[in-house]
Amino acid sequence: MESVTMQALGLAGAFAAVGLSAVGSALGTGAAGAATIGAWKKCYAANKPAPFLLMAFAGAPISQTIYGLVLMFSIISKAQALPASWAAYLVVGVLAGIGMGYSAWFQGKAGAGASQAFAETEQGFVNYLTVLGIIETVAIFVLVLAMVLLNKIA
Repeated sequence: MESVTMQALGLAGAFAAVGLSAVGSALGTGAAGAATIGAWKKCYAANKPAPFLLMAFAGAPISQTIYGLVLMFSIISKAQALPASWAAYLVVGVLAGIGMGYSAWFQGKAGAGASQAFAETEQGFVNYLTVLGIIETVAIFVLVLAMVLLNKIA
């Protein structure tokens, strides 16, 4: 296989990392954002102040895209230096992107529930944020383990 083809396939893995994590972030922020808007609507309809804190729940899933970007840049530098390991870069990018994407998606689903609950009760903000943090940890683990694996490729 030509070096340019191997490098291109390695770069495809780099983009898969950010692309798939961004898909999850879009699904997660979409779910949490829609629930946040619905929660605010209920507050407005009841002549009750709409808590701005709900933005934390709506925006939480976007961080997985940042993790995907970090991994993308790491894969790019490796793919340019050692294009023969393109298969590893492709697999790491795709699988890590899927892991981070699912974390973002389900974080958004949990954030949707948190938005509804907090708007209704005005209690439990830290508890809800803790749950989102636990889900976020999955993406952090995926990123760290992917980086460790990339550093083992010689």
